[in-house]
Amino acid sequence: MAKSYNGTESPSINLIGKETHISGDINSNGNIRIDGTVKGNIKCTERIVIGNSAKIEGDILCKNCEISGYLKGNIKTEETFCLKETSNMEGNIITGKLNIEPGAIFSGSCKMGKNDNGKTESQKGKV
Repeated sequence: MAKSYNGTESPSINLIGKETHISGDINSNGNIRIDGTVKGNIKCTERIVIGNSAKIEGDILCKNCEISGYLKGNIKTEETFCLKETSNMEGNIITGKLNIEPGAIFSGSCKMGKNDNGKTESQKGKV
């Protein structure tokens, strides 16, 4: 883990560059930024950022996620999920909070908010 400016440990940051192509599943305990191509499922205990040039084919399970690129697969976030205006997503969403910017393309279904037990929909199968 990396140390932040105040001396406490913060999650590591993993970068998958624009020219990188990965076939297979990814598991991480730190943050991930993806600008390349991934064909496989992604599980992350922290935040995932999918950049404009990214293309993902697979399911995502994480704490928070922000998508600016392309995702074909289902996503389950524990807290918040954001589709930026340049994003294109085909799949289903389960999240606590959802933000979709004007211009984003989304084809699928969505479950969000809290259930009768006061837990978010995504906390049923916590990351």
